[in-house]
Amino acid sequence: MDLLQKIKNHEAKIGVIGMGYVGLPLLLEFVTENFPTVGFDIDSKKVDALNAGKSYIKHIAAERIKNARESGKFESTTDFGRLREVDCILVCVPTPLDKHREPDISYIEQTSEVISKYVQKGQLIVLESSTFPGTTEEVMMTIIEKSGLKGHEDFYIAFSPEREDPNNPNFNTRTIPKVVGANDPVSLELSKTLYDQVIVKTVPVSSSQAAEATKLLENIFRSVNIAMVNEMKMILGEMGIDVWEVVNAASTKPFGFMPFYPGPGLGGHCIPIDPFYLTWKAREYEMPTRFIELAGEVNTSMPFYVVNKLIDALNNHKKSINGSKILVLGLSYKKDIDDMRESPSLKLMEIISAKGGMPDYHDPYIPKLGPTRHYNFEKQSVELTAENLKSYDAVLISTDHSLFDYDFIVSNSKLVVDTRNATVNLKAGREKIVKA
Repeated sequence: MDLLQKIKNHEAKIGVIGMGYVGLPLLLEFVTENFPTVGFDIDSKKVDALNAGKSYIKHIAAERIKNARESGKFESTTDFGRLREVDCILVCVPTPLDKHREPDISYIEQTSEVISKYVQKGQLIVLESSTFPGTTEEVMMTIIEKSGLKGHEDFYIAFSPEREDPNNPNFNTRTIPKVVGANDPVSLELSKTLYDQVIVKTVPVSSSQAAEATKLLENIFRSVNIAMVNEMKMILGEMGIDVWEVVNAASTKPFGFMPFYPGPGLGGHCIPIDPFYLTWKAREYEMPTRFIELAGEVNTSMPFYVVNKLIDALNNHKKSINGSKILVLGLSYKKDIDDMRESPSLKLMEIISAKGGMPDYHDPYIPKLGPTRHYNFEKQSVELTAENLKSYDAVLISTDHSLFDYDFIVSNSKLVVDTRNATVNLKAGREKIVKA
């Protein structure tokens, strides 16, 4: 039976590389449709947890993983030699920036090297990681062809960018339309048909480069608009005008306006990173990206702006940041999730430490903070008691989790710096609150 028919019959075995916020929910959708699946990851702790029916991601219930295991359609492994036995390989690995804010595609390169050792004739390989146009063809396919097999002839290859938004109540992996691009009609048909089995709508484009560029455009659009509203926040703040009030008022216009909200900086795996992938690639064509880079400068400066507001607020209380105890509320990059990839909270803590402050944090979804790719913290979440709150010189609201009792927080704090407009509806204690 050929691969296309196996996909249509739900008999194709699906291998997903990277059991994180993108790969795991995607794999579970294939299990739901009765595809046999294998999850691959280099982290043995993740693999052991999955095989035991446990979850390590807040918005993915352990019951769902347990049911997937009991169905007999899912297992996880660190043995990449088992790539030989799958029909389709979906690659969901990180694509961060290096210390010079240039693309780090080492995870894609390393994964491609591994695939090249085990790739079989007739397999379909789809890259989902956000990256610059040309990565699928120029980097991934070239490396896999070291196997002696030819791309789009002996194996098929495509790009389909992930569009995960963790814990979004309105959209999930299945209900978010999926863009699919390939530089060969057979590769495109196979990849589109595969995603058609589990995604509500697929959107085919003419090439993997077009699909790669689509993902970048989506996130550059958001980055530029967030930068604009962050700049508005700084300008209006000097004028004594509340930017959140202005955005909410502008949102009543039924056409020509889309609300974006300011914050302490960008977080998540896409918006802080993807624009720099395009600016880097644009240099190859000697094309300037002034607009995109300016937005990046504004957004990356926001944690410094917030700390300066914190310094001013402490100064008004006759305190210096040097030696002050600061409690950062929320480590995740957005509310009600446990994902702290590129979270501005970590940058805030780093800046506060560099200025002599003593930062702690509270986040019910992240009980322990260990070393990450860019930071080297060893901390535990501080219990949110009245006594603990009173012991800090300032509380900095960085992530506005829904379960936070802001009345309780403000009433028991000496000073609150609010970067999320979380305290907007409070009546008491407003003299303690500073917007940032």
